[in-house]
Amino acid sequence: MKYLGLSTNEDKTKYMQIKETRIKDITHLKIDHFAFENVENFNYLGPILNADNKMNIEITERIDKGSKAYCANAKLMKSKFLKKNTQMKIYTTIIRPADTYSSETWTLTAKDENNLCIFEKQILRKIFGPFDIDNIWRI
Repeated sequence: MKYLGLSTNEDKTKYMQIKETRIKDITHLKIDHFAFENVENFNYLGPILNADNKMNIEITERIDKGSKAYCANAKLMKSKFLKKNTQMKIYTTIIRPADTYSSETWTLTAKDENNLCIFEKQILRKIFGPFDIDNIWRI
């Protein structure tokens, strides 16, 4: 690679073993004079990949990103001047995509699915708020 003018950054290059039987003793992979660190998970173009292929870390991270997207637009979402329809459009175009990015690749458990539903219900409650039915306030 040197003859092409490319070099390897030892600090940024890491590797991950994805096998049923991983070698636990190896912490660094040595190639030539480089030593690459072994990691259990890493962020690759947005989604978090891990050696065990568990999605709960990724889903928790996505829910956090959805919360950050809501907080970044909280002024708009809490505004009395915007109609509920407009707030729903903000939710469906900004907040939901941040929450469900790369969801096509997820294998969901019941707990993961429940966590995503809880997040969505929280946001919808914030948008629609409580309402009065026969002097009884309901969410």
